[in-house]
Amino acid sequence: MATIAYYTEEGLKKLKDELNHLKTVERKMIIKAIADARDKGDLSENAEYDAAKNDQGLLEIKIAKLDEIVANARIVDSSKLDINKVSILTTVKIKNLKNNMEMKYTIVAENEADLKSGKISIDSPIGKGLVGKKVGDTVDVTVPAGIIQFQILEITI
Repeated sequence: MATIAYYTEEGLKKLKDELNHLKTVERKMIIKAIADARDKGDLSENAEYDAAKNDQGLLEIKIAKLDEIVANARIVDSSKLDINKVSILTTVKIKNLKNNMEMKYTIVAENEADLKSGKISIDSPIGKGLVGKKVGDTVDVTVPAGIIQFQILEITI
């Protein structure tokens, strides 16, 4: 059963663009590589042909996975988000209660996560720990280094 994932319009467009590139550019390049290798003679001892066929198989798997993701993707309408609790596409300001450091993250789908720009996956340990919580709540998040306690200071869109 396919998993429904939620994306921003920008995130879904990026996925569709990547899928289109794989289907229209990458696929043609591999077909050409297979044809070039086939023209070199005996296929039973042709490493280039084998490699090109292997690349084709990997590409088709990638295309099939992306096709499934795009087919099951839903766009989140930020105007309908409830900012009384943390959910996908909300921005949450949190304080690490151990070192008093404050951080601000936007909760996004796995494929849109980018820590440098403050976007963390809803499936990450911190994302999972924050979802459903409200301003003022204290949450214990288990990360590879142990348990970190955060306090939710603010939720915005």
